[in-house]
Amino acid sequence: MKHFKIYIMSLVALLLMSCSDDFLDRQPLDTINTENYPTTAEELVTVVNGAYQPLQWPKLYNLRMWSTDIMAGNSIVGAGGGSDGIETQDMANFVTNTDNAGVLDLWRGPWPGILMSNIVLDAAPQMDIDEDIRKRSMGEAHFLRAHYYFILARFFGDVPLITEPQSSDSDLFPPRDPVAQVYELIISDLNAAAELLPPKSSYGSENKGRVSKGAAYGLLAKVHLTLGNYQEVVQYANEVESLGYALNENYADNFSITNENSVESLFEVQYASNGGYDFWSNENQASWASPFMGPRGANFVAGGYGWNQPTEEFVNAYEEGDERKDATVLYEGGPEFDGKEYESRFSFTGYNTRKFLVPLSQVSAYDNSPMNFPILRFADVLLMKAEALNELGQTELAEDYLNMVRNRAGLDDIENLSQADFRNAVLHERRIELAFEGQRWFDLIRVNDGEYGLNFLRSIGRNNASQKHLLFPIPQIELDRNPNLVQNPGY
Repeated sequence: MKHFKIYIMSLVALLLMSCSDDFLDRQPLDTINTENYPTTAEELVTVVNGAYQPLQWPKLYNLRMWSTDIMAGNSIVGAGGGSDGIETQDMANFVTNTDNAGVLDLWRGPWPGILMSNIVLDAAPQMDIDEDIRKRSMGEAHFLRAHYYFILARFFGDVPLITEPQSSDSDLFPPRDPVAQVYELIISDLNAAAELLPPKSSYGSENKGRVSKGAAYGLLAKVHLTLGNYQEVVQYANEVESLGYALNENYADNFSITNENSVESLFEVQYASNGGYDFWSNENQASWASPFMGPRGANFVAGGYGWNQPTEEFVNAYEEGDERKDATVLYEGGPEFDGKEYESRFSFTGYNTRKFLVPLSQVSAYDNSPMNFPILRFADVLLMKAEALNELGQTELAEDYLNMVRNRAGLDDIENLSQADFRNAVLHERRIELAFEGQRWFDLIRVNDGEYGLNFLRSIGRNNASQKHLLFPIPQIELDRNPNLVQNPGY
């Protein structure tokens, strides 16, 4: 593996100035001195906590990851119109250039988490600390490094592999490593994480939200689904099932600030109210989802910037009687929101996203939403298993897992489908079940080498979409800084 200094960050000051038992306490991620290693269990946990923090950033799950549903055709930017969110408009219209700010965010977002994970994995084996803390910390670091690389691999393909902490003596200009090698590291890391991590049920309230054995198995299933390794998908989905996860009785309970880290949740990004820091900075600890997605000018939520407006085509994709529609979409004539009626004039499409909204009666300040963001849910695992079983020729058995998700939504069973028809049915179910959770884009580009996604996008008028858009361009600023990076084809 090559050494790689994270040249996009300014890693110059001290990390370990203080420690805390609070899992959500902030650490200065862009002020790291890799020479200043943890020496106690408390310090090690502090570095682990820091490895989680890039997940919370706008570069990842506080904006860019969920806005991929706009690229995937479920929604439009909306917002204030004109050039508001222009970088996302360009991505969704497939006119992305190498100076696109959203692409730069997605390239830069994972690297600090990778660096933190590498510090943990380098330091922990030599530390004289409690063995349970050591194992859990290393398991978390393996999982997080895998997750960050999974993000990079799916967006960019080949990327530099960095598996050790960096110093001034490291190679500052690494080339990209083949994506197949990146996936080898991801799978190896996740297997190590599954071995080291405890089950979710073992965590007390002070550690709620940390990754667990179930999260590692669930992400292994998703990685293997991406690679088309269907037997492995079934294997790891079975491991998740054995750990006692279940569907919430009510679909909407997955998106309630009173039911976070529930029985259905394998892993979610943790947000908190009263976290301090500037709302628009990386240090922000509150969620952007509610203020950004809330209807503009409706006074439904604090903020209400009108982003992520569902399209007519998406709303029409709901089957009659699907209870997920009322939990996911605000539409005229639908259920009231916090005692207020929705009007189609609140958005360009006539619809707004409801799923992540926190009403004013619960949170009155735009910069204070504690709404967590789901990365892995048990419903996702069931649908992955259904898809894999169908691809393995076990369509009748696959129907059972698809129908578990449909029945929770108030829909009848699907029965006696051909393999091809079931494939379309499960992909449709994933679109509806996981809407606006940042999953649809990855489903579009992984099936049939992306042709499934390109055909869908052209069917809804996104005619600019072509094979080159299945990967993002490497940002020009990074190419300028590292002459050994090579651009993706077509850019």
